[in-house]
Amino acid sequence: MPSSQTRTGPEAAPRRGALRRTGEWCARHFVTVLVLWVAALAGLQVLQHAYGGDYSDDFSLPGTQSQDGLDVLKAHAPQAGGYSAQVVLHDPDKPLTSVSDQVATTVSDLQKLPDVLSAQSPLPSSGSAPPPPPDPNTGPLSTDQKTAYITVRFSVQPSTLDASYLDGVDDAVQPLRSAGVTVEYGGSLGELARPEPSDRTSEAIGFGVAIVVLLIGFGSLLAAVLPLVTALICALCGLALLGLFAAAATFATVSPTLATMIGIGVGIDYALFLVTRHRQNLVDGQDPVTAAGNAAATSGHAVLLSGCTVIIALSGLWVSGIGFIGKLGLAAAVTVVTAVAGALTLVPAVLGLIGRRIDRVRVRKPVAETVAAPEGAEPGGWHRYAQRVERRPWWFLAGGVVLLAVLSFPVFFIQLGHIGDGADPKSFTDRRAYDLMSSAFGPGSNGPLTVVIDQSKVSSGDRSALADQAQKALTGVSDAEVITPLTATSDGDVLTATAYSVAAPQDERTTSLTNRLTDDVLPRAVSGYDADTYVTGTTAAQVDFLDIVSSRLPLIIAVVVGLAFLVILAVFRGLLVAVKAAVLNVLSIAASYGVVVAVFQWGWGGPALGVSGDVPIESYVPMMMFAIVFGLSMDYEIFLLSRIHEAWVRTGDPRASVAHALEITARVITCAALIMVSVFAAFVISDNIVVKMLGLGLAASVLIDATVVRLLLVPAVMTLLGRAAWWIPGPLDRILPHLDAEGSAEPPARTVQK
Repeated sequence: MPSSQTRTGPEAAPRRGALRRTGEWCARHFVTVLVLWVAALAGLQVLQHAYGGDYSDDFSLPGTQSQDGLDVLKAHAPQAGGYSAQVVLHDPDKPLTSVSDQVATTVSDLQKLPDVLSAQSPLPSSGSAPPPPPDPNTGPLSTDQKTAYITVRFSVQPSTLDASYLDGVDDAVQPLRSAGVTVEYGGSLGELARPEPSDRTSEAIGFGVAIVVLLIGFGSLLAAVLPLVTALICALCGLALLGLFAAAATFATVSPTLATMIGIGVGIDYALFLVTRHRQNLVDGQDPVTAAGNAAATSGHAVLLSGCTVIIALSGLWVSGIGFIGKLGLAAAVTVVTAVAGALTLVPAVLGLIGRRIDRVRVRKPVAETVAAPEGAEPGGWHRYAQRVERRPWWFLAGGVVLLAVLSFPVFFIQLGHIGDGADPKSFTDRRAYDLMSSAFGPGSNGPLTVVIDQSKVSSGDRSALADQAQKALTGVSDAEVITPLTATSDGDVLTATAYSVAAPQDERTTSLTNRLTDDVLPRAVSGYDADTYVTGTTAAQVDFLDIVSSRLPLIIAVVVGLAFLVILAVFRGLLVAVKAAVLNVLSIAASYGVVVAVFQWGWGGPALGVSGDVPIESYVPMMMFAIVFGLSMDYEIFLLSRIHEAWVRTGDPRASVAHALEITARVITCAALIMVSVFAAFVISDNIVVKMLGLGLAASVLIDATVVRLLLVPAVMTLLGRAAWWIPGPLDRILPHLDAEGSAEPPARTVQK
């Protein structure tokens, strides 16, 4: 078993590391540092407004069958390719054939708009009798002729166009609206028409709760406001940088919201860690400059290590091989970088400015970072709690595991998919268009699948037989409401048809239909012929995206867990400590997944959050949650374990070290977690369902991690492991780099083998 040997002698003398020197310099020259930060904030804002790019959900999936099918259509039938959207018409009082002139004018004006390949009228040509509606009727004109849709095909994804583009669309449909017809925009055109997202309310709620928590937890007004102000400045700088990056690359529309959530959350946490240590240094009699330098050298070192761990976890998203996902991680990492930079420079500068006045304005007796009770004194509440864990560690461990297991249970029924327009608020035009289409033509009309058969390599004499064989194969397909007859493109090289599902686009039956067509029906339809088959369209691309994400999620989990394991092992030199950190973090994330599944997929509280009906879990949400939460959980892991390790090196008593660490960190961990939970939870009021999922999932993750894991499971496991927790094989100890979590004033003691 290991024993600790603390290095003594001249080399144990206090040293002035880079972080200490930086912290002291910033505290001493606070005017210079503050001016530089204000200048950076103003300059970045000016540059972002002048040169910043727009955010867009326009991304492709090269090598997928849906993208290949779209490319085939573009090559052989440009007007049938592109990106389709619907302009939905409805008049409850009269048939739409009575406004045929207005419909014709609207279709003509739509065709003249930039980036429009074609616009197809839903009405029969003038003077001809309307054809009998198909059975079942999938449009474009309903049986009662009161609902119809104009299919508009664009050369680019409509949702990526500038919002001013809608002015031309509104002008084109104005004759119909003047005639009393309701006009709604469906699909990606409707997404363009959504209100500009604003997270100001969420940010205000998160900040308000954070102020209350900090005031109650620490009693000082300045100490409560300081982390909020510095976090906001750092987040604004990060968002401006992200806007400049968006000018050079395409970032998803959810990127700034995600970056805001993460940036504000970690920014407050990091500043809080430094402020609490600084205040304790002042209580211990240090002058403000020295106190700020010591805080930067100790808690600042933990912040630097935690921030690097978060960035490493977010970088793991690039393993997905999807630029859309990787850039979401990059967007969050930008604000993490500015939060770390602010904690190490801006926070010490503000602490230097405030000096000893940090507790002058108070609402209760100020509390610094809690110190352990002196020997012989009555232990504090957290120390007594740790002693109870020490006496019955198996009970606490079992209770925590059972609780996580119950919360994780819904994960076994998770349904990944894409959230359709039917889950949006009814104030959105795409939601109203979705409802009109579903009512008149069935839910599958909102997500048609385009079947493509490339017969360019088939001889002209065999094409008729191929068409007959393919048409028979496309008859009576399970989960298909109807599949239209195959038609040839003008050059005769490609056959196309449209398949309508019996269910909505986000329903798993639609996913099953897409996969059945791709993997079984279409290969059988062209059996014996040298023809290529594809299923394309928006819904098919979403299914391809889901398949890629699902197949690569285990790899991302393995990479992120492996990297975090190595970081913990290098920091604390304990093999079982690193294993414990990885396992418990995975369990806590699984529990948060369960909460998201229960609320959104099972509908337990979804309506209260503004979600209409049960929705699948957006395919990339679990991937994003895992990378973000695994990184953030390292904040509390490193903060708690560093204190346990510090006490273990000093005393050699593993059980007493757990009680000591819990006593001095529990208040800070609890307050930091409550603040981050409030920041994340405030985003559930967003109109964006994905943002709601991420907000609730991240809030649940942090709450579970900081309570069940850090304050219950970790003390129980560390007590049970005892001295074995800090054991590391000699060869591994020599290979790994040495990282100091708390940057102590003395060189770190090493645990060696005897």
